[in-house]
Amino acid sequence: MKGLSNYIKSLFLLEMFKGMRLTGGYLWRKKFTIQYPEERAPMSPRFRGLHALRRDEKDEECCVGCKLCEAVCPALAITIETGPREDDGSRRTTRYDIDLFKCIFCGYCEEACPVDAIIETRVYDYHFEERGENIMTKDELLAIGEEYRDQINSDLEAQAKYR
Repeated sequence: MKGLSNYIKSLFLLEMFKGMRLTGGYLWRKKFTIQYPEERAPMSPRFRGLHALRRDEKDEECCVGCKLCEAVCPALAITIETGPREDDGSRRTTRYDIDLFKCIFCGYCEEACPVDAIIETRVYDYHFEERGENIMTKDELLAIGEEYRDQINSDLEAQAKYR
């Protein structure tokens, strides 16, 4: 009896019409698609995007070369080399690279930094066209920090309220 029922359903394409009815039901409902370049999706305040290195009020880099972010990175995406500074002999980074293909955007580097030198911004629309562009160097990270300085400072002030 069940075989006859299945034969009749397949003969009259009942499953296909049930699916078309379901699809047709959504035809007149309000759409929730976002047209990406023109419209932006709402973003969580805890979103972690592109990395940036900050500068202080004296326009010097904040990173003191402690290498905590390199040690805590689970994906081993951060490479840091340090050396003495020429003017006062304090330790600073000579190389600070982040491989964004390895990075899992966990935020551990940001949490481990004692001076808030490395920040994950809210920038999520970036791309790479050439091989090797995925490795962000110290100069590129500082440039991103300069470009989004106001946004980073406002995010840090908002986060300070919740700490």
